[in-house]
Amino acid sequence: MTAAARVLGRLVERGETLAVAESLTGGLVAADLTSVPGASRSFRGSLTAYATALKGEILGVDGTLLAERGAVDPEVARQMAAGVRRALGADWGIATTGVAGPEPQDGQPVGTVYVAVAGPSAVEKVSALRLNGSRADIRRESVRSVLELLASELGGNVRAQDTEQTGGN
Repeated sequence: MTAAARVLGRLVERGETLAVAESLTGGLVAADLTSVPGASRSFRGSLTAYATALKGEILGVDGTLLAERGAVDPEVARQMAAGVRRALGADWGIATTGVAGPEPQDGQPVGTVYVAVAGPSAVEKVSALRLNGSRADIRRESVRSVLELLASELGGNVRAQDTEQTGGN
């Protein structure tokens, strides 16, 4: 069973919904989730805010924060997760932001990634990742990591099967 299937199963069990905000993963988290039959029972939708300005305009990330720190920042990831949760009316929001390469961005080296989750009862968690590998490797590991972060909040473990497939650190 994939990480996405495990997370969606837990959400269905709990009667809760999920929304996704993506930057560096460019829709891969949503694609992973929607590849699971029955995903519509808990997956509300996603917003791919690839351009920095969209993170503020659509997801409500603080403009001063974006101007001062850039898009690759743990607080930006947290605000993205909270913003997509609000925008799409979901119980849970998850987000990815970072640098997949080949060039550094906002003063951050390739492989710097932040994944975040926001949920009921003021749950907000951010995980900082330092990933190695190709652009594709970094993006795949970011998808796995954000789903793992959500699973830890939902009381499930998605890591076992997926780490070897994605060359996780």
